[in-house]
Amino acid sequence: MSIRTAENIFETLVDGIVAGRMPPGEPLVEKALAEQFGVSRTPVREALHRLEQARLAERGARRAFFVRQMAPDDLAELFEAAGEVESGLAALAANRMSEIERRKLEAILAEGDACDDPEAYGAINARFHDTLKSGARNAILAATLDELNLRTLAWRAANFHEDASRLETSRAEHRGITEAILAQDAETTRRLMRSHVASSYIVLTDILARRAE
Repeated sequence: MSIRTAENIFETLVDGIVAGRMPPGEPLVEKALAEQFGVSRTPVREALHRLEQARLAERGARRAFFVRQMAPDDLAELFEAAGEVESGLAALAANRMSEIERRKLEAILAEGDACDDPEAYGAINARFHDTLKSGARNAILAATLDELNLRTLAWRAANFHEDASRLETSRAEHRGITEAILAQDAETTRRLMRSHVASSYIVLTDILARRAE
């Protein structure tokens, strides 16, 4: 099986679920998906298992997969956990990043300030957060965040596609975090990152509420 094939299928399904094109309760049938993607069932099965791990899909009768309904309380706990872990990593990064990494962070910030394309900004946003994660020098916390990001990053990316104001507020929040990093102010960095993740959650709840109308 091609790992990349399973990854592509997973990413396509995540995009469909997060964008609302695949509503909660929609069946995820192995055979139909294999025909849609022109592959065997094996990479489809792997992609569906990853969706289940990411809590975007679950099994119903006869072990069949379907798109999972994300309850508000589930999302709130998920984003709270991500905010606590990522804010801890950011606080460590404030003291542990090298000068080269700090300059790289500034360059990513400038790139984001100049970007008005939601998809491109989503990629820049991911690089910003990855730079902080690697700068923290804590593999266990980083692995914990990776697991949480599997379940939150796609939702956070939806912010930029469906709320035009989110790009500007995200830029401002990144700017504040970067300034705190450059000042090696760990506690301010922690507070601002926690707030940054919380802002993403609030925007997401507004998006989901509009879809439900």
